[in-house]
Amino acid sequence: MSKLIYDVSVSIDGYISGPDGDVSQYPHSSPMVDDYFERLSGYTIAVMGRATYEFGYAFGLKAGANPYPNMRSIVLSRSITLPDDTAVEIIRTEACEFVRDLKKNETGSIYLCGGGALAGSLARAGLINELRLKRPHILLGGGTRLFGEDGASLRLSQIDQTDYGDGSLYQAFTVTRS
Repeated sequence: MSKLIYDVSVSIDGYISGPDGDVSQYPHSSPMVDDYFERLSGYTIAVMGRATYEFGYAFGLKAGANPYPNMRSIVLSRSITLPDDTAVEIIRTEACEFVRDLKKNETGSIYLCGGGALAGSLARAGLINELRLKRPHILLGGGTRLFGEDGASLRLSQIDQTDYGDGSLYQAFTVTRS
């Protein structure tokens, strides 16, 4: 059975992006970012929603391209339109049901790539196994919350932490079931 890992940057005030998807305050090069890129090699599948996938367009991703060529990438969306020769899989069924089956039938770690609302629904369904937070020393004041507007309540057990010495932290937690 695979683990679903939500590996995401989050501001001190709990946002994965600012208003209008602004990520300009997040560091784009630092030891914390280098460590994140190293962790990416440990994932075999990336799962994301439509908004997260389309967010990549602002950074040069072409419609239908795989943002993570070293992984099988899956976009969960009932409404996305991509070219016929797309390099990503589009899943139009219910997200929690699909992810539950994916975890049962695949090997390797699954990277939950951004998307507060999607992460929230998967967390509330008990499908997230691990939470990996890149926590730079920024406040965004609004935007997309870590688990979307509906939030999620999780019991966590810390398994790792790196203090980068500049106020930025990396923290990893397993999600424990009560």
